[in-house]
Amino acid sequence: MRLRSDVDTRDTWNLTDLYPERQDCLASLDRIAQMTDELAGYKDRLTSSGQTLLEALELGDQMGILAERACAGARLTFDSDMGDPDAREMYARLEYLLSNMGEKLAYMEPELLRLPPAAFQAFQAETPGLSRYQWMMTKLFRQKEHVLSASEEELLNRMGVVGGNFDKIFDDLTVNDILFPTVDDPDGQPVVANEANYRKALESENRDFRRRFYDGLLGAYAQFANTITSILAGSVRYHTLAAKSRRYDSSLERAWAPDNIPVAVYDNLITTLRENLAPLREYLAFRQEALGYGELRFYDLFVPLVKGRRRDYTFAEARDIVMAAVAPLGKEYQATMSRAFSERWIDIYPNKGKATGAYATGVFDVHPYILLNFNGTQDDLFTLIHELGHAMHSHYSDTHQPFVDSSYCIFTAEVASTVNENLLFHYLLAQAQSREDRAYLLSSHLDSVRSTLYRQGFFADFERYMHRLAEADEPLVPQSLREAYRELYTLYYGPDFTVDDSLTYEWARIPHFYRPFYVYQYATGISAAICLARGILREGGERVTDYLRFLQSGGSGDPIDLLARAGVDLSTTAPIQAAVADFAETLAALKEAMRP
Repeated sequence: MRLRSDVDTRDTWNLTDLYPERQDCLASLDRIAQMTDELAGYKDRLTSSGQTLLEALELGDQMGILAERACAGARLTFDSDMGDPDAREMYARLEYLLSNMGEKLAYMEPELLRLPPAAFQAFQAETPGLSRYQWMMTKLFRQKEHVLSASEEELLNRMGVVGGNFDKIFDDLTVNDILFPTVDDPDGQPVVANEANYRKALESENRDFRRRFYDGLLGAYAQFANTITSILAGSVRYHTLAAKSRRYDSSLERAWAPDNIPVAVYDNLITTLRENLAPLREYLAFRQEALGYGELRFYDLFVPLVKGRRRDYTFAEARDIVMAAVAPLGKEYQATMSRAFSERWIDIYPNKGKATGAYATGVFDVHPYILLNFNGTQDDLFTLIHELGHAMHSHYSDTHQPFVDSSYCIFTAEVASTVNENLLFHYLLAQAQSREDRAYLLSSHLDSVRSTLYRQGFFADFERYMHRLAEADEPLVPQSLREAYRELYTLYYGPDFTVDDSLTYEWARIPHFYRPFYVYQYATGISAAICLARGILREGGERVTDYLRFLQSGGSGDPIDLLARAGVDLSTTAPIQAAVADFAETLAALKEAMRP
């Protein structure tokens, strides 16, 4: 693999848009620390007058903009080459700075909440600049009963640093300490049965290799089941106690309260999926028949049903395809997205020491950045347009909202990226030259919806079970987790699906469980995206306008309301049912395309 120094500059992101020189980022850390101290100086006088409050809030925005830029500078530099000691040191300094900032500014919310809403309205009348913070204060006043005293907030902030370490402990164990076994591939070459090789191994046409790989991978986690359970139980217990400390009825309610999302949305997702498992089971039966197996196991779910249709893309070809795929969103959207390529928003290829995977991050007053590890596969094509969806969402939010309202929440974060993926799927399907090409795309789309809608919904179901156990003061132990996991697989995948012992340890390898009630948003996100993409493609016009307004809205309203204005009401079950219908329709089309 190439060294970072050997990568063509044109294929890397342009970090000079953040800071002309690396030391400028270090200098900004000192300025952020100084501004933190200045803002801490408003303690006990924050709401003494409208003008004082405005000064403090504007200073907080200025500091936030600098901190966001510093975070991006440190992270992007570090992720470009993790072996760079200067980048590692800068990243560590930033983490310390952010922790210190949280402690010093913990007084702000309690002090703001001592201000009656009517008094804020009076301040706003005499100090017009405060109108910019109307939505921020509305959200804050809504949480009044859950915000504690300044000293209690400071204590919870300190404990939060400890509580947030469970995922790091899990990473240290699974990345640095567990020794994953080696198995021979179909050519007799040794392959480490770890997460890095997971997808490629499970796409192998050799079933015995897939079985040995999966048993080896899950067996490694099984050996540490007691330790992982303790880590997971600690994380769940921490979030349960934090919710109780803030007077929430559950950790689920606490996770959703800042965005005013009703708990019913979560329950609607799980209930609707449980009531619509027939298409999933029909797909599994079709996959089993197509593969010619007497029984279907988990390691049979990734091998392609349509053989020999894979093609590779150059990055230039990928760029042209994704640009054409988003044409239904209009020329202005296309022109803006083209800047990602011409202005080097994207770090394209893998290099030694570079972070794996892909992500996009927005930077207010600069532009978004995208990390890729592009190898030219169709998956890379979809990853590119997915991350561009995130980038465009950030761009539109940052350029149409003030900083205080620019950040969209996690609930809406996966919508734009998945809309883009749906547009790409329909574009490629329309371009398909043969029945085989069409079948390959339909099969890929089915697998994507299955893994995003049903699988993430399954995880959400299991996560709810764990938190309910903790809230009932019941212990989380390996045996009960394994039994619950087996029961859920039997429920979702049906009695004909074989749940072997290895699969009952799968929960031990899922990192998302350390970020409570996060995974469900993949399922609601793809449901919203399927509805939005369908409206954009079939109706255009106002549906496109409404969608672009949604991208521009950032965090300026409750996410349920922002999506409803775009045409998707996730307070109902309709979007989930539409996603299930899309899955069933795609399966019917695949059966037709693969008919002898």
